[in-house]
Amino acid sequence: MHKHDAATEVLTQAIVRYAVDRVRLDPPPLDGPRTLVELQAMAGRTITERGVGGLEALRVFGDVLAQACISSDHPRFLSFVPTAPTEAAILFDLVVGASSIYGGSWMEGGGAVFAENEALRYLSDLAGLPASAGGVFVTGGTAGNLSALIAARHRWRQRAGGKHDRTRGLIIVSKGAHSSVASAGRAMDVDIVSADADDQGRLKLDALQAMVAGLSQGDRERVFAVVATSGTTNAGVIDPLAGAADVAEELGVWFHVDAAYGGAGLAAPSVRARYNGIERADSLIIDPHKWLFAPYDCCALIYRDPLQARDAHTQHAEYLDVLHDGEDDWNPSDFAHHLTRRARGLPFWFSLATHGTAAYRDAVEQTLSVARAAAQLIDTAEHLELIMEPELSVLLFRRTGWGPAEYRAWSDKLLADGIGFIVPTAWAGEMVLRICVVNPLTTIDDIHLIIDSLL
Repeated sequence: MHKHDAATEVLTQAIVRYAVDRVRLDPPPLDGPRTLVELQAMAGRTITERGVGGLEALRVFGDVLAQACISSDHPRFLSFVPTAPTEAAILFDLVVGASSIYGGSWMEGGGAVFAENEALRYLSDLAGLPASAGGVFVTGGTAGNLSALIAARHRWRQRAGGKHDRTRGLIIVSKGAHSSVASAGRAMDVDIVSADADDQGRLKLDALQAMVAGLSQGDRERVFAVVATSGTTNAGVIDPLAGAADVAEELGVWFHVDAAYGGAGLAAPSVRARYNGIERADSLIIDPHKWLFAPYDCCALIYRDPLQARDAHTQHAEYLDVLHDGEDDWNPSDFAHHLTRRARGLPFWFSLATHGTAAYRDAVEQTLSVARAAAQLIDTAEHLELIMEPELSVLLFRRTGWGPAEYRAWSDKLLADGIGFIVPTAWAGEMVLRICVVNPLTTIDDIHLIIDSLL
């Protein structure tokens, strides 16, 4: 089973050919979901005592299973936050898988860790963090936010000298914060209080200040982090980062920025000023698999002072002691709530190394340009109403006269016809439409097609 024989060679060529052919598709098929009953009938039983053979398993995947997955890199996949990995990143993901690299320690994966750290340095520099900043690539924003907040609580308790070892901590967020922050609060068993957001979902600084001023002395001492969002998922707006940083500084607590989606905009000169204040973050996350053209799964978790994170996260066990002999060794497992990890930052590094940062700047600017042009088209269409001007690359709009039934029927037909994937969202208690542009191959003609389908 582990030896490379003639049959394995045939399978190797078939898999590589499949992967290359998939990368060459322009555009890839949109495809769509199938029911469990349909997949059971079409795929049959794939796990058997003697196996079905590699070529048959590949056939089932290509002919049945893959076609039951929506292609998130299709230029008209405009729901949620799509992905648009470069060909270089996709192809290098094959190399990562074939290399059997353990990415948790410098001892076992130093070359890979070096490359990942180069990519993290690029992101740290975009944010204006000091040269000492660093971190790790984790699975996604949920893991990144949780790990950052664990480090924040650890520092708070350390500074208290034991006073808060049994105190239930408190996090201050905006009502526009991503759901993963609330999830982190539940996992950590801490309290979360939300400051009001404005009518675009952006943190209201005066509401944050008033909330802090109204805290009892006991609750004020429980606060260990202020969380701001740099590109909300639903509306794509940026919280007042400098003001939020001021509040965190006043409280003497950790300032975390969730830039999972919006952080890519740091690469675009046209919007860079909107992020002023992010350089004061104690930690931040950016998901390259969202708007920086890496494949799933890839979230950059970056700390201003990585040593504080290492103090919070390092796991101690007899068999792990050897990993910590070198004072300068950089073990990625020390910077998040994980131990085993793949070197998931390598495809992003390879694409950056291949294309250069200027190409990334231009690609992000391209998506912003399409989003702005799309907003103009929507604003001038008689049957549509733009809810707000886009700050980044998310557009919210409504189809006049439509309700939930019409929106759902249109969305289902759009996908069934292979035109695009756009699902409705909720905004101020109303069902509306939302488009998120992160793919540089999405054109204004694609937006025209979507708008015309809404007539």
